[in-house]
Amino acid sequence: MKNILLAICIIGILPAWAQDVSDSTTISIVPVKIKAYFVNQPLLSLTASGQVISAKQIQNQSTATLIPALSTVPGIRMEERSPGSYRLAMRGSLIRSPFGIRNVKIYIDDFPLTDAGGNTYLNLIDPAAIADIHVIKGPDGSLYGANSGGIVRIQPKGFDVQGHRVELLLGTGSYGLFQEQLSLQRKVNENYNFSFDQSFTRSDGYRNNTALNKKTFQTAHQWKYSIRNEIKLFLLYSDLGYRTPGGLTLAQYEDDPRQSRPAAGPNPGAAEQQAGIYNKTLYTGLAHKALITDKLSHSVSLFGSFTDLENPFITNYEFRNEKNAGIRTYFSYTDEDETNVKWQMHFGLEAQKGYYKIDNYDNAGGLATDIQAKDELNNGQYSFFYRAMAQLFEKWTIEGSVGLNKNSIDYRQRFPETADSDGSIGFGNIWMPRIATSFLISNQVALRASISRGYSAPTIAEVRPSDITINTVLDAETGTNYEMGMRWNTQNRRFIADIALYDYRMNNGIVRQVRDNGADYYINAGEMNQQGIEAAVWTSLLMPKADQFVNALDINSSLAYNHYRFGDYQIDENSYSDNKITAVPDWVWVNTINLGLLKNFGLNVQHQYTSSIPLDDGNIIFAKKFHLLQAKVSWTIKFVKSTSVQFFLGVDNLLNEQYSLGNDINAFGGRFFNPAPMRNYYGGLKLNI
Repeated sequence: MKNILLAICIIGILPAWAQDVSDSTTISIVPVKIKAYFVNQPLLSLTASGQVISAKQIQNQSTATLIPALSTVPGIRMEERSPGSYRLAMRGSLIRSPFGIRNVKIYIDDFPLTDAGGNTYLNLIDPAAIADIHVIKGPDGSLYGANSGGIVRIQPKGFDVQGHRVELLLGTGSYGLFQEQLSLQRKVNENYNFSFDQSFTRSDGYRNNTALNKKTFQTAHQWKYSIRNEIKLFLLYSDLGYRTPGGLTLAQYEDDPRQSRPAAGPNPGAAEQQAGIYNKTLYTGLAHKALITDKLSHSVSLFGSFTDLENPFITNYEFRNEKNAGIRTYFSYTDEDETNVKWQMHFGLEAQKGYYKIDNYDNAGGLATDIQAKDELNNGQYSFFYRAMAQLFEKWTIEGSVGLNKNSIDYRQRFPETADSDGSIGFGNIWMPRIATSFLISNQVALRASISRGYSAPTIAEVRPSDITINTVLDAETGTNYEMGMRWNTQNRRFIADIALYDYRMNNGIVRQVRDNGADYYINAGEMNQQGIEAAVWTSLLMPKADQFVNALDINSSLAYNHYRFGDYQIDENSYSDNKITAVPDWVWVNTINLGLLKNFGLNVQHQYTSSIPLDDGNIIFAKKFHLLQAKVSWTIKFVKSTSVQFFLGVDNLLNEQYSLGNDINAFGGRFFNPAPMRNYYGGLKLNI
């Protein structure tokens, strides 16, 4: 409680300090609007906790990963166990993320990247092909289907292109890192624009058995074929392969952090089994928007994906063939009456169907041999939603929305066949309401509050995990989130502050467990009480002036305090009630300084503090707190017109801290730790035409 009061006091004095920062010129430290609830909305009056990450923020540090950029958003925690192996958590959902992303719904523009089975292959996307990222925090199952952590909306290059641009990036770095990224954007005329983005990334990795090889191709097209009609096309192909080194015990971690998981008892080591992930995915989406009248519009998106995935693991060799298809369609109505009241209404449907063929074999040194199991799972989910919003006199915004969500899984065990090889798992019809409001006290200060229901059904990877058994008793997570917050910015927007307090009470929380051979499975842990404070501050201390040696100085600070505790949670004779929720640090504090020198030089420094992290439900083993310091310097030479070349040099883990980024929670045999690289470097050039 003392920590909460301290954080509130710190945020409380910020406005008084910021009043000294004034200038008559308006600048934009962060974007003014966010893509939320189907339309662009002013961030100041948004009823939810949200933030926009620009392409510039993504490129401030290494473009080989999204971790530095996403870490600037309080409440988001991103990890990389080895190059290419992402884990993403929003407001504590990392407890369900041993090998990916759970509880967070991710979109590419209007197309859900999160598939029908609840899995999201975020690592398929090349960071340099992203225009910006829009984040909405907190459960919002009313409009976006199953989620309890929040929404991430990725805007690819190619939509809303403002002009011609060609970018070529070449980079190299420690541990065999090599990057090549090519981007071509064209605004053909006022009605048609497109982009082509291609990349190749490879790395040997810090640890043994961590090689990465990734190739991507992405294209986006936008065609306004009439005054009232528009078509968007998005296509992504990614060929991704990376090795997985496995977790280490504390003794192994301290003795040689670069080793992969060694053999133990009857289980061979990760390198011996050539453990890794090989993912070839084709994803495509087609969207059409029609303005029926000046007030009524209709949008429809069709999307689908094909995934061929291989996963040699310690105990088996898995082949997955995944097919997904879906539709998202809605009507939008906007109006403004003579009393200066603005109205918005949205009504629509999102539906997805997934077909998953999963075969497991014995793994003999990286070769698939005898059959262990063959299963087919078909997942279906849909969400009907309705939203109404009224804005009174441009000051008071009131929103109400509700969604009806349904999720079910049909399965068939092809090998071995038993009397109950066929079956169905249903999670019922779940109503997901949300009520929210925002009030502008002045043109610079807004208060907001919301009550929303979260819902997250078990994913295919949890119903049919690596222990190759189908879990028919796992329940969906549900809960209610209470939230309030404040946004404040000076008139010139040289100082912006945002603070949110939330209390999310979750039932049937899903927690990962591990068997003695390293295979994982999942159980419902009962109650999870998630209370937290999130605060962010952006400030520009200097106006850009070409004749000054230091011509720009921007500072961003984000703080998250997570008071996460189990409620009633017991396994066999062990009670974990009131313990800290596994894998969630109490404190995460990220500070970023962006410095401009003369006309051509830039320096970006990012510091992250993460407090100790409980690694097991019993709170016996903790990962130590750590400070991560990263820095990148750049020198830009401009030629004729818009042509320029930028040389850059960066360093990661400048303090040479020994830490684990991507811990294995509840790991059997104490194999909790996945060591992150010690101090390492990268550099290269970027050509802009």
